[in-house]
Amino acid sequence: MPTEQIRPNPEHFLSLIQRQQRGRLKVYLGFAAGVGKTYEMLQEGQRLKRKGVDVVIGVVETHGRAETAALLDGLEQVPRRRIEYRGVVLEEMDLEAILARRPTVSLVDELAHTNAPGSKNAKRYQDIEDLLRAGINVISTLNIQHLESLYDLVEKATGVKVKERVPDYVLGLADQLVNVDVSAEDLRERLVAGKIYPSERIERALDNFFTEGNLTRLRELALEEIAHRLDRQRTNQEEPAEQNTSARVMVCLSSRGPGAEQMLRKGARLADRLSAPWYAVYIQTPREDLSRIDAATQRQISNTLELVQQLGGMPMTFKGSDVVSTIAAFAREYGITHVVIGRSRRPWYRRWFGQSILDRLLQKLADTDVLVVGSK
Repeated sequence: MPTEQIRPNPEHFLSLIQRQQRGRLKVYLGFAAGVGKTYEMLQEGQRLKRKGVDVVIGVVETHGRAETAALLDGLEQVPRRRIEYRGVVLEEMDLEAILARRPTVSLVDELAHTNAPGSKNAKRYQDIEDLLRAGINVISTLNIQHLESLYDLVEKATGVKVKERVPDYVLGLADQLVNVDVSAEDLRERLVAGKIYPSERIERALDNFFTEGNLTRLRELALEEIAHRLDRQRTNQEEPAEQNTSARVMVCLSSRGPGAEQMLRKGARLADRLSAPWYAVYIQTPREDLSRIDAATQRQISNTLELVQQLGGMPMTFKGSDVVSTIAAFAREYGITHVVIGRSRRPWYRRWFGQSILDRLLQKLADTDVLVVGSK
């Protein structure tokens, strides 16, 4: 069941719909399959329909759960679009049909879903953005492990590399967040009772992803994330003039540096907690000039800078002959208060030949906090 103290009621969501022409987004956020996100979304759809709101199902995945499927009754469903790919017929949400239908509210399950090749958009969250731009309100669902900035934390906690991920800015679009929460023990009991997966998948799930340790850590991440975002929303509404505008975060990148993606996620979350803008700065020394690095490395740089934009940062290039001096110059020019760098691979014996980059950087930026991110 959702946590009661942070669950906005349907009437409040209805008032938001009536005040704004751009579509509003509401997300039911959970920490694992089976907590009840889709069930709660459909319950709200039924409540809104009873109040006379034009509600349609864009796409809902019941996964064979009878209690969830029962809530489909009476709700209009937009037929799915059939796409043939490599001899297999796949069904996807029909974005164009929903746009043409123009309901007041569309229920769109599984926000992190990857669309079949041949769809207008590669990802379902992009479909949702199209609906919002058209003035259609959307209620959706998401598990916390699909949030891009949490990728490293989730992998470290569970050993699972999550393939389908959603840029953090998408969750930031949500006008309302609802935490759908159960205890790890209760969720495992649901799994054993056959309420989440078919019988042949239960034992493997219990031994792998659905261990009590994994579920407890994911639950903690979900609770921390939603508490932070709800607190941010309250702050923005109540005290907009007093928001922190002095902090600035800089993530230092190079073509050969280790753990670039990990640093970006750390920097993004740090900036989010500080309510600060952040910059991912590609430090381009003469050795880093594009004419001196191979095509594969250039593609890697391009992919890294694309991730920066997904995480809400500003990608920039800053040139200089020396790494430390260039970082320090950027930090002074842009008023950087926090610098994120990767741990050096410098062999221990190199200490005999002079100071490390970190030592020199700490000397040049005495008034700046420096966060060193270790490689996995």
